[in-house]
Amino acid sequence: MAVIKLEEKDFQKTVIDSKKKVLVDCYADWCGPCRMLGPIVDEVSEENTDYEFYKLNVDDAEEISMKYGIMSIPTLLVFNNGELVNKSVGLIQKEKIKELLK
Repeated sequence: MAVIKLEEKDFQKTVIDSKKKVLVDCYADWCGPCRMLGPIVDEVSEENTDYEFYKLNVDDAEEISMKYGIMSIPTLLVFNNGELVNKSVGLIQKEKIKELLK
């Protein structure tokens, strides 16, 4: 499954109201580590059908960034039934992302 770009206005219905497990890759276009993490998240999304995968540009999502305490990027947020169940800050390897999803 491809990683879908998410707008802040759609966060509630797409992530919080979802009955599925969701991973949100919080990034910015100018962030080098974010650009390195993107393809890794893409790979994990292709291998994992239990989750929906989204990318959220924090420069366009101030409220979400404040609500979830995103101070550094990249940040991965993992939700299950609308609840934040896991979080990772910084560039991590593929295996670590898979561990976040367990």
